[in-house]
Amino acid sequence: MRHCSVQVRGLLTREELDRYNALMEVGSYLESQERYDLAYTIQQEVDILILPAIERLKEKGRARDRATAEYLESLSKQEQEDDE
Repeated sequence: MRHCSVQVRGLLTREELDRYNALMEVGSYLESQERYDLAYTIQQEVDILILPAIERLKEKGRARDRATAEYLESLSKQEQEDDE
């Protein structure tokens, strides 16, 4: 079973995290029983479950990029005002 990143896991809601942990436990058990066909299905469910958290992570990145752009723009304006 493939785990998601720590960043994504940190953005899962409590309910999503509980479901994620349960699915990973089931998937690990299936792999230990060499039932890779069923473990694959569980992995697909995990992949679907984490999609909202991935979107939340992307939005945080976009918000950080916007804040950086605004900050750099304010520095540029400040430099222009200082030059005048």
